[in-house]
Amino acid sequence: MKKSFRVKSLLFGLCAGFAMQAHALEPDVLTVTKMAPADAYRVYIADPNFSSLVDGRMHVIDGQNMRYLGMVSTGFSGLSVLSPDRSELYVATTYYARLNHGERTDVVDIHDATTLARKEEIVIPPRHAQGTASRSLIQTSFDGSLLYVQNATPATSVTVVDLRNRKVLAEVPTPGCWAVYPSPTVASRFSAMCGNGSMLTLTLDEAGQVATRKQSAPFFDPDSDPVFPMYDRNGDKFVFVSFHGKVYQADLSGEMASVEPGWSLVGAADAKAGWRPGGYQLLATERAAGRLYVAMHDKGEEGSHKNPAKEIWVIDLASHKRIARLPGHNAVSMATSRGDKPRLYLLDATNNDLIAYDLGVKPKLFKRMPAIGNTPIHLELQ
Repeated sequence: MKKSFRVKSLLFGLCAGFAMQAHALEPDVLTVTKMAPADAYRVYIADPNFSSLVDGRMHVIDGQNMRYLGMVSTGFSGLSVLSPDRSELYVATTYYARLNHGERTDVVDIHDATTLARKEEIVIPPRHAQGTASRSLIQTSFDGSLLYVQNATPATSVTVVDLRNRKVLAEVPTPGCWAVYPSPTVASRFSAMCGNGSMLTLTLDEAGQVATRKQSAPFFDPDSDPVFPMYDRNGDKFVFVSFHGKVYQADLSGEMASVEPGWSLVGAADAKAGWRPGGYQLLATERAAGRLYVAMHDKGEEGSHKNPAKEIWVIDLASHKRIARLPGHNAVSMATSRGDKPRLYLLDATNNDLIAYDLGVKPKLFKRMPAIGNTPIHLELQ
């Protein structure tokens, strides 16, 4: 009895002590911390969230310190792009009245890129391409006055949005052609890649209607060696790679696209081993140094063009020579920062890790940030 009494007394004393401590604790106060102004290393990672496609999101990462900053909702198959001055983020997306069915509404959601707060929306025709996020499916004009959104019904067209007046300007048909490549010099001009291997260039009038429509001669064979629609820029030129590793640079400033003759980044010995480009956003450029980074895999074959990287090849765009080979980290997407001390960021498809390399004469691994999001697929930088 005495032992039982002592145990009960001890338990009572512990409970009383916990109660006194709990009473003494101050309640938590929830606050929201403002993000610091974006620098050259802010990374935006598109995550369509394949396990729940109506709930896509974009993860915002501090790529300098490799830490999580915030998230933006991107709805169903959202396509996103930053304004040229990086002050706003545009997300072309779809919402259904009953979450995954019912009346469809397509909008361009406009977010403040500093706070990530949603500012307003522009309703657009319910035809935006419900595909995986890609820079080739949504772009602004070089001056930020227009937004171009790829449509697919499956007929192809482009919705032109007047960003200054926050309204839809026009819908421009692009039959047989796909993707949006805005002119680096003319706001009302964009190009699209066509099924016969050519490039279509459209120049619009003030009302968004087609003033000129010019199509280049085919510059690649879509049957034997198609070109990935993903791209990066080398100055004012657009850089593309083909399934077998040919590099093309296109000048899209004029009324008709001008494409330089292609050259192969794969040598004879590498071709014998089956080295090919692969991934999603599978190339990036370091503009100041004139370098091209390409995700590569060996033992390539028909259908392997989506394989993650076994290596990252570093190519000098002036000499057309490979100058380095980096570990691939199973990368499917990549992008480079701008500025005096650029970095290469890779998205690991196996673990959803973000990997950063400091670039220089010899690229050096900087840091790895593990397990970002659910199904991240594409990244862009501030």
